[in-house]
Amino acid sequence: MSSPRVRFAPSPTGYLHVGGARTALFNWLFARRQGGVFILRVEDTDIERSSAEMVTGILDAMRWLGLDWDEGPEVGGPHEPYFQSGRLERYRSMAEHLVRDGRAYYCYCTPDELGQRRGAVQEAAGSGEDTETGDQELAPYDSSSGSPDHGRVAQGSPGTTWQYDRTCLRLSREEVAAREAGGRPRAIRFLVPSGRTTFDDLVHGPVAFDNSYIEDFVILRSDRHPTYHLSVVADDIDMDVTHVVRGDDHVSNTPKQVMLYEAFGRAAPRFAHVPLILGPDKKRLSKRHGATSVTEYKRRGYLPEAMVNFLALLGWSPGNDQEVFSRDELIRAFSLEAISSSNAVFNPEKLDWFNSQHIIRMPIEGLAGRVRPILEAAGLWRGEYDAALQPWYHRVLDLLRARAKKLEDFARHGRPFFSETIEYDPEAVRKHLSSAELAGPLDSLIAALRDLPVFEAPHIESALRAVAGQHAMKAAPLIHAARVAVTGESVSAGIFEVLALLGRERTIDRLDRARSRLNSAPR
Repeated sequence: MSSPRVRFAPSPTGYLHVGGARTALFNWLFARRQGGVFILRVEDTDIERSSAEMVTGILDAMRWLGLDWDEGPEVGGPHEPYFQSGRLERYRSMAEHLVRDGRAYYCYCTPDELGQRRGAVQEAAGSGEDTETGDQELAPYDSSSGSPDHGRVAQGSPGTTWQYDRTCLRLSREEVAAREAGGRPRAIRFLVPSGRTTFDDLVHGPVAFDNSYIEDFVILRSDRHPTYHLSVVADDIDMDVTHVVRGDDHVSNTPKQVMLYEAFGRAAPRFAHVPLILGPDKKRLSKRHGATSVTEYKRRGYLPEAMVNFLALLGWSPGNDQEVFSRDELIRAFSLEAISSSNAVFNPEKLDWFNSQHIIRMPIEGLAGRVRPILEAAGLWRGEYDAALQPWYHRVLDLLRARAKKLEDFARHGRPFFSETIEYDPEAVRKHLSSAELAGPLDSLIAALRDLPVFEAPHIESALRAVAGQHAMKAAPLIHAARVAVTGESVSAGIFEVLALLGRERTIDRLDRARSRLNSAPR
């Protein structure tokens, strides 16, 4: 196979959704695996809903995920994405070309006229495309590999759902001249041929659409702006796109685009329609399931490596039991043929697991850099952690990461190390540090720790267990009391490692303060 050229084409009417990020990732992995080209193209022709803020958000999310693109309009300089808004004249020229070739025609029907003719039937069926035409977005298809139900929208036989009746195609020259002379706005409709439109989907297999279900769709609106079908085909032709990898919800757009390729005398690219992402309730992922913006997951302390790993396995399988992948491992393993045709389920708990696994596997120097902004935001950062105290800082992070699901956990669980102020959990105090009977064992523990020649975890453990034996008690109550005394919580990393990293002075000071709290406790 020659080097593929693929593209990701987001619309800046919202931030980068996890579904869009997964589509971008599949394109990126395919290009990197095959030594191809990954193009980023912003579909910003919807002027009213597009915004510069959303463009910035999308680009920031792409960069955070590490999905770098290879081409842009600035040759030899920093790559910016392509923007459709800069190609409007090209779309208009291509639409007029189809008119001259008899593959499209001018339509002078107004939205009101179309609405009246469409009537209640079309209104009940709904329109999947936001154009002035009421263009039918979906059409039935069949596939030898199975017929996904989401493609079976316009049921029944042609005529049961209203379609444009080609009124303007039947206009006489005189009628056209009159409308032109009157300056009547006009759109351009593609003349849908009879028969069937087929393509071989790399995920679903052979797919065929009955063209009789597809009305003559608008390719250029009366305001001279292109519809999605024209602009995407024109761009893919001009950018020599060889493979279109996109969401399953675009399957029903494909026959219209295949027709346009044929009308322009160009071979269509290979299509791969990837499964949709569903929420845990098996309904399409939306805000009701929680965060859907990639930027929000960045803000919540997820690693881009974990997000990429998680998204890659939503609908794609490596063919073995491996789950945790580095970016390079994903590139080496990825193939379009291994994408499932079944919808994927977004499991937040699984994402947390992936994040924890990547935190555990990350080199400590890299983890230290990721955690620093978290500590700075929490007011816990000290400059010494990048200087004299760096070895200690790295040891603390290494201890804490076994329990960390997100980067923010390092601020929460690390507060006992990075702050002199202890926030006590009332329930932990009540359960483990409220009995006056602990006063004597704590006094003995403080004395034993003060006399230890080496303040390291094994020696601390031996000292604590010896104190427990002297007081004829099990070690567990004293361990729990010491944990609450120095961390404020009932759960922590290994307590002996915690005490060793806190150091002798801070450990004894906190135990002593905890001991003083017991003076007024009931015996």
